[in-house]
Amino acid sequence: MVLALILTITVSASVQAPIRIRSTTHAITWNDTAIVIGVAVAPTSWVVLCTGVSLAILSRVHRTPPIKAIFNISKNMLVAAAAGTTLTLVDWVWPPRGLDQMIGLVALAYTVAALVDEIVAMPVIALAARRKIRQQFSANWDLRLVGYAVRFVVAVLTLILLKVDVRLLVAIPPLALSLHLTYSTRVRARAERQAWQDLAHTTDALNVVDINAVLHTAVAQAANLFSADEVEVELRESRRTVRGNSETVTYDGFASQPSTVNGSVIPMEMKGYDGSHIGMLRLRFRGPVKLSEREQYTLRTFASALCTAVRNASAYAELNRVAEEHAHAAAHDALTGLANRRQLLDRGAEQLGQRRTEGVVALLLIDLNHFKEVNDTLGHAAGDRVLIQVAERLRGAVHGEDLVARLGGDEFAVLFHGLPAPAVAAHRAETLLTALHEPIELDGMRISVEASGGIAVAPSSGGMTELLRRADVAMYQAKRAGRRIATYAPTRDTADLGRLSLGGDLPRAVADHEFTVNFQPIVDLGSGEVVAAEALARWRHPARGTIDPLRFLETVERSGLLPAFAEAVLDQSLIAVNTWREAGFDLPVAVNVSPRSLLDARFPGSVLARLRAHDLPPDRLVLELTETLTLSQLEVVDQVLGQLRDAGIQLALDDFGTGYSSLSVLSRIPVHELKIDRGFVTAMETSAEATAVIRSTVDLGRSLNLSVVAEGVESEPQRRALWELGCAAGQGHLFARPMPAARLLAALHQGAGGRPGTLAPALHDEGAVVRLSPGRRPGPRRAERLPHLPA
Repeated sequence: MVLALILTITVSASVQAPIRIRSTTHAITWNDTAIVIGVAVAPTSWVVLCTGVSLAILSRVHRTPPIKAIFNISKNMLVAAAAGTTLTLVDWVWPPRGLDQMIGLVALAYTVAALVDEIVAMPVIALAARRKIRQQFSANWDLRLVGYAVRFVVAVLTLILLKVDVRLLVAIPPLALSLHLTYSTRVRARAERQAWQDLAHTTDALNVVDINAVLHTAVAQAANLFSADEVEVELRESRRTVRGNSETVTYDGFASQPSTVNGSVIPMEMKGYDGSHIGMLRLRFRGPVKLSEREQYTLRTFASALCTAVRNASAYAELNRVAEEHAHAAAHDALTGLANRRQLLDRGAEQLGQRRTEGVVALLLIDLNHFKEVNDTLGHAAGDRVLIQVAERLRGAVHGEDLVARLGGDEFAVLFHGLPAPAVAAHRAETLLTALHEPIELDGMRISVEASGGIAVAPSSGGMTELLRRADVAMYQAKRAGRRIATYAPTRDTADLGRLSLGGDLPRAVADHEFTVNFQPIVDLGSGEVVAAEALARWRHPARGTIDPLRFLETVERSGLLPAFAEAVLDQSLIAVNTWREAGFDLPVAVNVSPRSLLDARFPGSVLARLRAHDLPPDRLVLELTETLTLSQLEVVDQVLGQLRDAGIQLALDDFGTGYSSLSVLSRIPVHELKIDRGFVTAMETSAEATAVIRSTVDLGRSLNLSVVAEGVESEPQRRALWELGCAAGQGHLFARPMPAARLLAALHQGAGGRPGTLAPALHDEGAVVRLSPGRRPGPRRAERLPHLPA
């Protein structure tokens, strides 16, 4: 009997469904089945003793660690004792009288055995897995319950067959084996499904762009995923090592220290998609561990995901670094490291918005006197060193939140913030200029730096542009007066007074038709024929004479009279077009449009109404747009320009290449024509860069089927050079200055060399040109001539 018990328990303990937790392997066995059968047919003491002997033999065979062996033997002997005691007590109190009562008694003993097994084993397993005991009890409870039920059925069936016919017991091993295989398959399937879910969760957790978060997450998640006692990630490029477990990071540094976990190590090389070596991933266990095939595949997948996460985080960090460098460069002066004009304007605008609650805002503008002499005498390198010294002195002399900026050249600015009173600004400015008075040591010489400063206190309304203008006015007041510092005084601001005066005259000027229009012809550079004219507004002021638009346009735009002014200019321009048409010269007219007009959704309707009033087709009008930030960003501008183009009105982009992101504007605004800024035309004779800009603009226009017009053509060499570069048309003093419509008509009648409609002789013979497809801007219809390009 004893040998039979030992053999039965030994075989049942050998049939296992192993589960690895860290370096320890836990197994689901049939011990409880053998123990319940044993206590039902033999004395409890025998079963307890045989259980201990059987498990001791198995521990010896499998070389189980002593602590684990002692725990397993003790636990199973306790289970046997509990099951046997329960069976004995119940049988003594309530002896079973039939099969059903016997099954109930066995069920009770088996339940006690299962409870004791769970209560003793689960806390130990939870401790090894570093889980909460409650969480360990709830994990896979359904599979455990099914396993207990299956083993109980086998135990009952075995006991019944013992009573019926011992020979029938031969059916039990195959049945138990098949049930065990089925159950083990379910356990493995559940474990693998859970492993893939954990892997998916782990790889999702790596989808962060901070390298520290990636490495710390990888260590914790890998420790959980592979039940490792410690995980180590080592990066090759940065030589950084991060080490930890599922609960915390124990090491993060660049001088790797030895791990405190001694045992087996499973390394995995981290390779990029191109085969490059990124680092090493190491799983450490306190005891011997061999990963299953599925775990090895999971480890390779995890390492690949970690490589991708590390590369993404590194790329993001590099992108951030470059962006921060660019942002710093965009807001700071490259030579001195001070804030530049852009940062000054941004910070000033922010502080002006807070001036009601945080005190007075003031601006000091500083200009170094006679700085040009330093450059001319000692060279620009010495001048740069002087500027650096001045920047350091200003930076060291300002108060905490005051901002020092270099505006360019030898101009500096200091923005005072949170002043208790306006008078404090003058005191601080005096302190700063005194700091510059000390001579500067430069190559053994002592150079005295003198400066003039202008102070302006922020007005109750107005932005940084106005504050900067006022400080500039004050600075030049100080220079003219021979003083070191001057404070802005509105009474001495002649520019401001003049603008205010003009603003007051605007309503009368519109009502009395003081705004007139002159026209500058646009000429085919090859043939000399006039192909269009540009309208240029003038103000014939009764007291001040003719006022240039540069002096009054800003005032008009700020007033509420912009629509009336634009309508007056447009009416005069369209009247001139009709006059020329009646004389046989069908020329379109180009009219400049204020950016503010493009913000008015009613503007297209107003323009079309004027065209209908003058009975002109829309293609006789060209609206010239100036590149501005407004033009490049606002959706309402796109809508207005789209309506104008859809109506047939021609659009031209004026001063192309000098504004905000020319190409990005061109890709969004449906223009027909590009106008090359006069600055490039003037510089083309001496600057290869200017010539390259013109050539690229002409090539761009040709590729997009746009007309190209050069402004500021002043000489025959410029005309010929532009023509040879492929530019079809131009305007400038070489052909004619701006003139009234009647004078332009007379010039067209007279022509050049007896050729009506021309203002310059042709650059070629008729047989020496190649006629290309017509540009967007049509020429005079009476002649049906095309702009000419060099052969």
